[in-house]
Amino acid sequence: MLKAVNKKIFIGTVIIIMLHQSNICGQAIIDIKNMDILFSGLDAAFDERTNTPKDEYYLGRAVAANILAIYKPYIVNSELINYLNLICQALVINSAEQAIYNGYHVMVLDSRELNAFSTPGGHILITKGLINIVPTEDALAGIIAHEMAHIMLKHGIKMINDMKITNEADIMARQAAAFVGKSNARILSFRDSVNEIFNLMIKSGYSQPQEFEADTLAVKLLADAGYSPNGLLEMLNILKTVQSGQSGGIFSTHPAIVERIVNVQKQITGYKKSDNSFTRRERFSRIIRRGVQ
Repeated sequence: MLKAVNKKIFIGTVIIIMLHQSNICGQAIIDIKNMDILFSGLDAAFDERTNTPKDEYYLGRAVAANILAIYKPYIVNSELINYLNLICQALVINSAEQAIYNGYHVMVLDSRELNAFSTPGGHILITKGLINIVPTEDALAGIIAHEMAHIMLKHGIKMINDMKITNEADIMARQAAAFVGKSNARILSFRDSVNEIFNLMIKSGYSQPQEFEADTLAVKLLADAGYSPNGLLEMLNILKTVQSGQSGGIFSTHPAIVERIVNVQKQITGYKKSDNSFTRRERFSRIIRRGVQ
């Protein structure tokens, strides 16, 4: 495992060696400015300690693009998409968490699968299959709050950082290969890295402690925004009911629903707020109950 300081020394050594070989072989001198840009970009993307909100946004967008290569975006009902984003903004505005670069954005995926994803930088993606089984706006807000919590808690970035530590030597080797005259090596290096992140975050899912932590924060986000803290619990109970007839999706990347229900039940006991969900029934019915075709 390379330590942070040794990592920089290693990069510098690689650059010096490659520049030296370029002169010996009579090849064109590598553009130092372009190298700095690439290294700083890749370094930031894989370093939880130094990445900026902007780095997180673009990295998350690249991962989201991979998701959209599998699931097509659902764009038929613009009112629904706007509705989801308004719920998201209500959660953000009432949250004590700091604003992020370019804000949070919700997209609907054209799939009957029951699933939801979040990537660093504020990208939240929910399948229309999951939306179609949501019983109330508060439960819908619970889904969004859970995915938002993963972003706020930087779970994706932490997973990326863990992957970086595990595969650092391999990543460095690919970065070094980008400067030996192979014009596509830089693109391939970044693409391969994003693919690895995609596989880890989307196919494997977050760890059980991270899922429980996201549920805990989601309950707080709901309460702070005026939603019923029971919204997430309501959604989990629905998922528990349909679980026996489903495979893949949210059931393959999340801890057992029963365990999450027990955890959320413990969290909501600390919130003694009256249930005002009835005030949102009409708009929920108007926008959601007509179906997501």
